[in-house]
Amino acid sequence: MATGKNEFYGIRNAEPDENGFVQLPVLPLSGTVIFPHIVTPILVTTAQASAALEAARTSGKTLIAVAQRDLAKQQVSSKDLYSIGTEVALGRMLRMADHSRSVLAQGRRRVEIVELTQTKPYLIVKARPIVEKTEKSAENVALMQAVVNLFKRAADLNFNIPDEVLVYVLNTSDPSRLADQITSTLTLQLEERQRILEILDPSERLQYVATLLNRELNMLELKDEISSQVQQEMDRGQREVYLREQMRIIQTELGEEDIFQHEINEIRDQIITANLPPEIQDKVTKELTRLSMMSPMAPEMGIIRTYIEWIIALPWTKGSIDNLDIGNAAQVLEADHYGLPKVKDRILEHIAVRKLAADKMKSPILCFVGPPGVGKTSLGKSIAKALGREFVRVSLGGVRDEAEIRGHRRTYIGALPGRIIQTMRRAGTVNPVFMLDEIDKLGADFRGDPSSALLEVLDPEQNHAFSDHYLEVPYDLSKVMFITTANDLDPLPDALLDRMETIEFSGYTDEEKLAIARRFLIPKQLEAHGLQKSKLQFDTAALETIIRQYTYEAGVRNLERTIANVCRKIARQIAEEKPYSRRVTSKRVQELLGPPEFIAMRANNVDSIGVATGLAWTANGGETLTIEVSVLPGKGSLLMTGQLGEVMQESAQTALSYMRMRASDFEVPHEDFENYDVHVHLPEGAVPKDGPSAGMTLAIAIISAFTERKVRSDVAMSGEITLHGKLLPVGAVKEKVLAARRSRIKNVILSKHNKKDLIDIPEDALRDLNIFFADDMQQVIDRTLLAPPREGRKRDLERQSEEKNPTEVEVES
Repeated sequence: MATGKNEFYGIRNAEPDENGFVQLPVLPLSGTVIFPHIVTPILVTTAQASAALEAARTSGKTLIAVAQRDLAKQQVSSKDLYSIGTEVALGRMLRMADHSRSVLAQGRRRVEIVELTQTKPYLIVKARPIVEKTEKSAENVALMQAVVNLFKRAADLNFNIPDEVLVYVLNTSDPSRLADQITSTLTLQLEERQRILEILDPSERLQYVATLLNRELNMLELKDEISSQVQQEMDRGQREVYLREQMRIIQTELGEEDIFQHEINEIRDQIITANLPPEIQDKVTKELTRLSMMSPMAPEMGIIRTYIEWIIALPWTKGSIDNLDIGNAAQVLEADHYGLPKVKDRILEHIAVRKLAADKMKSPILCFVGPPGVGKTSLGKSIAKALGREFVRVSLGGVRDEAEIRGHRRTYIGALPGRIIQTMRRAGTVNPVFMLDEIDKLGADFRGDPSSALLEVLDPEQNHAFSDHYLEVPYDLSKVMFITTANDLDPLPDALLDRMETIEFSGYTDEEKLAIARRFLIPKQLEAHGLQKSKLQFDTAALETIIRQYTYEAGVRNLERTIANVCRKIARQIAEEKPYSRRVTSKRVQELLGPPEFIAMRANNVDSIGVATGLAWTANGGETLTIEVSVLPGKGSLLMTGQLGEVMQESAQTALSYMRMRASDFEVPHEDFENYDVHVHLPEGAVPKDGPSAGMTLAIAIISAFTERKVRSDVAMSGEITLHGKLLPVGAVKEKVLAARRSRIKNVILSKHNKKDLIDIPEDALRDLNIFFADDMQQVIDRTLLAPPREGRKRDLERQSEEKNPTEVEVES
């Protein structure tokens, strides 16, 4: 305080005129209030304030410091200033780096602004000095003592109050100065400071300061209490850490290290080395903290520990480096599988795009559809080998519980993640080739629909944050290459099918089976049966016999079993040291395997009336289908047997309507449709049959039965018909054509719209067949039905005979 007195000693207060007023420049204050007898630093930033400052320093006189109402205003007027201010003397001034100035100001006395006398370049006002009267009453003394005690308590809790200020307050006997000094040390709003300045009665002012002090003290005590609690918690935590560390060292020295604590430390080290994403690491760290605070005997202990171990064991960032050598991939795929050009091209295209735009490309979701035994599952392994990725497989056949896909909540006893997460843990990388086998065998019951749960897994737009009920954290599946397999797409929901890229696997031709047997199956079975040194050789005729007479399938699974059967019998002869032939011929195959299971003949090998051969598709590949139609005396009804589906029944009705519409063209009396029943039968009645592709065959069989024109047995056909005899295209053309070839049927009739599907049929098969494309039923009739009998229809002859000899008929009846 002494320094302040020396600095402001030469500046006197302004002398009032005869009316008691003083005229002084105004220093507008932004955000602060100066109290009498208090030295306060002022920051001067406006041109108006700078001009007033220079005028006061030049004249060596005081000026009036008044708080602004609007803090942001640069040019102020009398309306922008409060009416009560403080006469101040200016001291030391400093120039700041931003060209503003800081000056020390000592408050002298309160003044009341009466009138504005000048506005430019700075404000000059007429003001009346306020004389404060203080009564030395016992009430004031007691009030001062109470305020001083409150301030002492506040100073003990607030370290920002200097000791010099406390000493000054303790030695102040003037209530006005005491109130102003304490107010200058408190953290108050501008309005509260201005209000204290405007309270002219020292006793009233002191009472208001006591109220503010009491509020400040309550806040300081609350902060102190909170700080004490925090400090206690920190001290207790540090004490526990210290004691635990001591206990650990003592147990280590004694060879009695805490097993539970040792496991916690191991898990903590595993979390650090697992390289988890930040949000996952925070989650696991919280669970580990819960685990470390539990008793080793707590029931929840095992649940939390198992959960942490699952999180740590999952691959979060570790991935395989893709082998993007297209030549190497093509060589691997060709070495492991014969044929399948479409699938191989798709995989090579994927590798090419990944090579050019790895960051932008999303992993495809492929769906391999085809009959059993054509290599769908084994091709997935070859794809992983070609890409240099891990291969994992999950069989979905018979899965009915949604939790098998998404996992169980941790609240259930024995809860585990779903099969997706379990398999990712087994894969060990974030980008394996993941095969979901037999996806069409999924079921649904009261436990949920697993196929719906797969919608998130098999959607590239969603699987980057796959949600497993057990993990409760998102897991990224977007880098996984998913491959699904199915024998039939019909059971799959449309939403699931829409998410996958379907690639069809058709059945193998006899030539392809022969090549697969020589390149893959025979070497594999020779090795499996220990016959590598026997130099066993299979003749081509022997393999053809096995393919055509002992196996009847679209794939090669039964072919491999039959070859294994031959190898087992020869291995027994070698083990018993009996003579054996190193050359397996067709005759030798029949000796080893017994009578053929499938005779190389057609069910319909004779030209017959009302018997036509159709082509059908099954899950095992293509099949020939014999359709029989008989016309029997009756009342014009249509009887259908052979376990026909609704669509096939409608095709039969359409074919019969087409026949009735063209009865005149075929010279069939209309009375026949009222006097005879039509019986449509498809053999193998235990097998359900459905679909529209038998419409052409049904129509030919019905027309043949009514016209008594024989159907050529060397013709097979497939196509849907309309009511007016137009032919519509059908699916699975390759499988159906191969079935005709397998049954030794040379002639095949299809709709002309199926001509585009010949591209999928091997050239060897096309050379063995005569494929005719028809536009309407008349073209099929011309190529399929033989000439009508010369003597006429049997039914017409019988009717004519009855008309000539009615008595004999009556006697016979």
